Order: sequence, then C-alpha cells, then structure tokens
Amino acid sequence: MAYFHELSSRVSFQEARLACESEGGALLSLENEAEQKLIESMLQNLTKPGTGISDGDFWIGLWRNGDGQTSGACPDLYQWSDKSHSQYRNWYTDEPSCGSEKCVVMYHQPTANPGLGGPYLYQWNDDRCNMKHNYICKYEPEINPTAPVEKPYFTNQPGDTHQNIVVTEAGIIPNLIYVVIPTIPLLLLILVAFGTCCFQMLHKSKGRTKTSPNQSTLWISKSTRKESSMEV
Repeated sequence: MAYFHELSSRVSFQEARLACESEGGALLSLENEAEQKLIESMLQNLTKPGTGISDGDFWIGLWRNGDGQTSGACPDLYQWSDKSHSQYRNWYTDEPSCGSEKCVVMYHQPTANPGLGGPYLYQWNDDRCNMKHNYICKYEPEINPTAPVEKPYFTNQPGDTHQNIVVTEAGIIPNLIYVVIPTIPLLLLILVAFGTCCFQMLHKSKGRTKTSPNQSTLWISKSTRKESSMEV
C-alpha cells in the first residue's frame, strides 16, 4: 500500500499501475469477500490514532476500456489489470456512475460525513483515471519457508516522501530470532565481565601464601609435660 501524506505526491491510475509492475506486482485485484476483508483490516490498522494517516482513496486494478459508456451494461465492462477473471465487486451505492470515470478506487475517507450508502470506507467508486490517489499493489507470495511472507505493502517512489509500512505474517521462530539477536551484545558483555571477575579472584588466591608448620610461631614440645596440681 502506497500512502502519500502530500496530495501532490499522489499518482494517476496509469502511474500506480506502472509503479506496481516495476516491482514485479500488479494493482490490487480482489477475488472474494475474504480478500476484501483482509484489505479492510489492514487499512483499519493504518488509521489508528497517532499513525498520521487520514483521508485518501486507493487505486485498485479494476478499470473499463471504452469512452462514454452509460448504458446498463457498463458495470459488466470492468476488468482487472492483472488479467484476473474475478467477478467479485464491492461498489458503493449508485456506483459505478460510468461516463468519463473508468478507473476504480477503494474509498478511504474516515473523516467524511456518511452518504446514502454509509461511510465512504472500503467500498468502490469509479473515478477519472487522471485523478491523483494512493494505490495498493498485489504480489505473488515468495516460496521461502524460512522468510516472512509479505502481504501488499507500502512501496517507495523515488523523490517522494510518504509513510512506508510493511505488513508481515511471520511464524514463531522468526519472531524469536528478532528478539534474541539484539540481546547477543549484552550477553557477551556479561560473559566478559564474569570472566574478568573470575580471573581476578583466581589471581588473588594464588598470591596468598599459606603458613607452613616450619614457619609457625607455635612451639610444640616433643616431651610429655606433667600436669602440676592446682590449688583453689
């Protein structure tokens, strides 16, 4: 997902499409409601208080080829840019309006007042293809069991300043690795301090000389001394 804080940095449908394809992906296509809900949950996480992300629709890969189509067959003319044959649609009320609006965005306007179809959130709207919006790319999962599989993520555009967020699904072992690796320097420091302390204690113990019987100030008589009687 590419979200741009600056409106001037947002891109047209064709620019978004090329940006995704340049990184080996495609503009988002949605196969079913489950995928739609996944994207919604990701967008909800991005709009939590303090994230700085607010209104801004997202281009998806649905578009229509042809000019001025206003007939009832217009909704059937939309197709996915990645050649998906999915018939899943999630149009906002009274959409698509067709006419000169041939490219599709996913509404993302959490601060807007609700319309006839409810909040302008996550449902689809056709728009003019030269309008400037954010966009969502879709990638094939990498076949690599030891590495996290990244879901659609924020892409980089040269010269643009926007928030980059990677949404990653990882197993327990990679998470443990991320926790253990930063603690290695601390563990090494503890081991060095412990070893130094032991060395100093050992060195001091060797410096001490035990007193031998020949050096004793005590004199032990070899003859038996008779006990003298004591008077009380």
